This record gives sequence, C-alpha cells and structure tokens, in this order.
Amino acid sequence: MTGTASRGLIAKSAQVLIVGGGPAGAASATFLARAGLDVMLLDRATFPRHKACAEYLSPQASRLLNDLGVLSAVEGAGGAMLRGMRITAPNGASFLGEFVASHGFRGFRDGGIALQRTILDPLLLARAREAGVTVLEGVRVRDLVQQDGRVSGVVADLPEGPRSIDAGLVIGADGLRSVVGRRLGLTRAGRWPRRIALVAHYTDVAGVGAHGEMHVGHGGYLGLADVGGGITNVAIVVPAQAGTTMQGDPERFMTEWLDAHPGMAARFAHAVRLGSVMTTGPFNVSTRRAWAPGAALVGDAADFFDPFTGEGIYAALRGAELLIPYAWEAARHPGTARATVALQAWERARRDTFAGKWRVERLVGTAVAFPALFNRVAAALAAERDMADLLVGVAGDFVPPAQVLRPRFFMRLLWRLLAPRPVAPAFVSTSP
Repeated sequence: MTGTASRGLIAKSAQVLIVGGGPAGAASATFLARAGLDVMLLDRATFPRHKACAEYLSPQASRLLNDLGVLSAVEGAGGAMLRGMRITAPNGASFLGEFVASHGFRGFRDGGIALQRTILDPLLLARAREAGVTVLEGVRVRDLVQQDGRVSGVVADLPEGPRSIDAGLVIGADGLRSVVGRRLGLTRAGRWPRRIALVAHYTDVAGVGAHGEMHVGHGGYLGLADVGGGITNVAIVVPAQAGTTMQGDPERFMTEWLDAHPGMAARFAHAVRLGSVMTTGPFNVSTRRAWAPGAALVGDAADFFDPFTGEGIYAALRGAELLIPYAWEAARHPGTARATVALQAWERARRDTFAGKWRVERLVGTAVAFPALFNRVAAALAAERDMADLLVGVAGDFVPPAQVLRPRFFMRLLWRLLAPRPVAPAFVSTSP
C-alpha cells in the first residue's frame, strides 16, 4: 500500500523512523536521539540474530564506537584484536600489511576488532534504547506511505496487524535489498563484478593468528579471521553465477570449495563448523542518490561494492555519524524546501567523504578478478612493504585513500609490475 494513509490506521508516529537495526540503523538512531529527536527503529528480526558478515571492525571504527558510548563494552565482549592483513595470491605469493607501520598514520586503535554480530548488534541496539529510541523487533516493513510527493511514513506488520506509522523522515538502513531503496527506485545493481558470499563459523582452524587473511583464487576468494572464543569467521566470495551450482546446499559448496583450495584442506582437517552456512549478495549495489523527499539511505542500503576491503561496518557507522545534521534538519521541517536542501547536502557530503575509498575498493575488486594480475601485484607489494602497509591502512580507514591513489604510488607499483622477474640459474652438472 503506497499512497495517502487513512488517519484511522495510524498506530504510531515519530519524527524519524529507521528501517533496519544493524550497525547503520542502530548508530543512526542513537546519534539522532541524542540530538533531541523522537526516533523509532523497526527490524524484521529479533536480536540476537545471525548475520552473514565478515564481522570485522577497522581500527578507525573504534572512534565511532567510542562516540556512541559502546567501545568499552565491545572491547570487553571477547572479540579478537587484529594487527593487520595478510593477502595471498592464486600462485601463493603473499604480502603482509600491518596497522602500526612506519608511514606515520595511526588509527584510533592500533588494531581492528573482529566480533560476532550476535554480540555486536545487541550492544548497539541497547545503546539506542538507552538514548531513548523506541526499538520494535520482529516487525516487517511492507511499504512506504507517500503523500504530496514525499515519503511520510511506512506500513508495517505490527502485533495488532498491518498499520501505518507517520514519520517526518524515514531512514532506510535495511541492507543490500533495502525495501526503502527499492520502493523509491533508488537502488541499482552494477553489471560487473557481481559476487555472492557464503559465511560460517568454525572452531579448530589451524594457523589462525593475529592477522586477518585473504586468499585469492581462480574462482573467488576466501577470508579468515579470529572472532574470539576460539571461533574463526570463514567467508568465501564467488561470482554470483555460482549460486546456480549450489542447488540449495551451501554447506556442501563451502566444504568442496575449501577442499579444492590449495593449502586449506590441511588447515580445516580438524575444524568443526558451528551452525549453518549463511549466504548474502549479490554485491555491487549502489544508488543513483541516497535520498528522496522524506527519506534517506545509509549503510549497505546506500552502497556496497564488495567485501574484500572490509568496509561494511565502518561505512555504516561513519555514514550514520555523517547523516546527523542533515537528518535533523529534514525531520524537523518535513515537506519543506529546507528538508530538500538538507537531503541534497547529505548526498554531497556522503560522496565527498567516501569517494576516495570507493575508488580504492573498485581498483582492488578489479585486480581480484584477474588472477594473473593479482599474482604480480602481490609479489610487488611483498617487495615494497611500506606500500603494503599504506594499502592495508586505507582498508583500516585511517590512512587517507589519496595516499594510494596519487601518481607516485601507481608509478612505484607499475615499476615493480614491469620489472623483469629473476631467472633461476641453470643447473650445471659436476659429474665426470
């Protein structure tokens, strides 16, 4: 039902109504409630809930957690601290990048945090409730209500049945398949690359340490990270068309993929999977703009290219922080030119803030798609440790993307890529 809502159906109202209770939604709710707005948050799930996610928070994400007032709780929740990333190419070449390095940039924390979403999400929602947010779990948003050319609320399945909820501003923080973005025709899927992910938790994976791992292969890539408590997050990312070969059995697909990947069979020889394999994607989703009259998008609902550089949770939290002044203005002056101007400014601020990281993500995503190229890049970065540290620092959100987008960085990388490979000396027999 999209259209003018009958006043008799109005069950609730709020200045800001947020669809989605993940990091983007919970952080937006907390920030806006602290700014003095009446905020309601709806999510179709009940928490804690399992979520297909790499479960990685970059070093700079800790600044946002601190601003939200949950950093100490998150750091004390039993997750793992990651010192950097090791990336391995299809031919076995690998390079290590660390967050504490000689480039002179430091994050809010010296390490990233890897923590299960079943722990992180309830902590963020609890903070939202403490800030005065009305949080309704197990509530599915069916549609948007639009009046006079703008969004004025949602239709949701409340316990008493489908009801309309008025709002001065609706924020879609509901992920890749955002109902808010789709109903407004704002979301669009990129043509290439299109990938999907399979994610599971395992115990007793051999060799997992204080660095996250990315293993690039000819048919996708694998991410491994300790998330605390002896549990490893295992994420396999493959081309979207691989979904047709799963035949509804992602567990079998993951097992066979790990068995076939060089070096992984031995590391998983004694591993035990906890629970089912979750799937998510396809990725490479963006928006023509992250707003419409009466509505805004944040987090994965606004943009998500590929999980390789681990941008998801940080981008969700940073986007929520960035949205505050624009959402405040739009929610207090719904249906006015002031609201439109504020949401247009939100779009400009979002693009200015994330444009550099988006370019880096797309360059990395393209390199991953060409194994021969990635082999050479990995060898080059293994030989130029300071460049590897810079790249991993950009992925950690504390090194400015301009550091790896400037011509000097590309020229050094190109020099390494084009340098002749050493030739092994010929074997000379000493036999008589």
